[in-house]
Amino acid sequence: MNEPQYVLTLSCPDKPGIVHAVSSYLLMTGCNIVDSQQFGDQDTGLFFMRVHFTADPPVDLDKLRASFAAIGGAFQMEWQLHAADQKMRVVLMVSKFGHCLNDLLFRTRIGALPVEIAAVVSNHTDFEELAGSYGIPFHHIPVTADTKDQAEARLLELVEAERVDLVVLARYMQVISDDLCKRLPGRIINIHHSFLPSFKGAKPYHQAHARGVKLIGATAHYVTAALDEGPIIEQEVERVGHEVTPEQLVAIGRDVECQALARAVKWHSEHRVLINGHRTVVFA
Repeated sequence: MNEPQYVLTLSCPDKPGIVHAVSSYLLMTGCNIVDSQQFGDQDTGLFFMRVHFTADPPVDLDKLRASFAAIGGAFQMEWQLHAADQKMRVVLMVSKFGHCLNDLLFRTRIGALPVEIAAVVSNHTDFEELAGSYGIPFHHIPVTADTKDQAEARLLELVEAERVDLVVLARYMQVISDDLCKRLPGRIINIHHSFLPSFKGAKPYHQAHARGVKLIGATAHYVTAALDEGPIIEQEVERVGHEVTPEQLVAIGRDVECQALARAVKWHSEHRVLINGHRTVVFA
């Protein structure tokens, strides 16, 4: 396809006529639907939709946004329109475990993730050389109890200066403040082991081994003020047997963390994830 491509996402109170209104609008503006997905949530009474379409010039993104506003208002929609080829600008944050960082850097390098990594931020310097090997700017922002506010202020300055769309906590081991969550709603993704809250604290894989678990996993979710309780985007699990050691569990856990986080970042960057209260709708 050589025509410019766009993605429309929306949510609104569910009622008859939404799909007809959207498809009729696209037809009347000379657009062609490539893919369309929708979901009506009977529990919340909300309707969700993602439409991937093409449009020939002189139709462009600004004209589409201006002309669609009337339909959005008529159906009380929360909606967004994006150019499909516009890559999200992302900041990756990491502490001392670098497996997710390395995985995201590599996937981006080979084109498996449709993002542009603007910077790597860390409260340690362990992965400065790794970021440099990919040509990515590295920012060391130390965090202590006394400097947490200043550290988050520096992060926000970086987000604004680099026009960052998404912040990814790739095993960043600092609690994000309520204020920062409010400043970047739906724009921070975290990864953690699915043992929470069953295995809280240090060495969760060792705790899991001691309990003889048969499944281990990881959860990618949006960050909210409620610690590790934001809307879940993706989860990955792996079955393990009685012969697996704690060290092997750690290695397996790293793999599933990488997989879950990579899919979450990919789906978010392709505008496939819509927040539905404490849950998400994922048009994967």
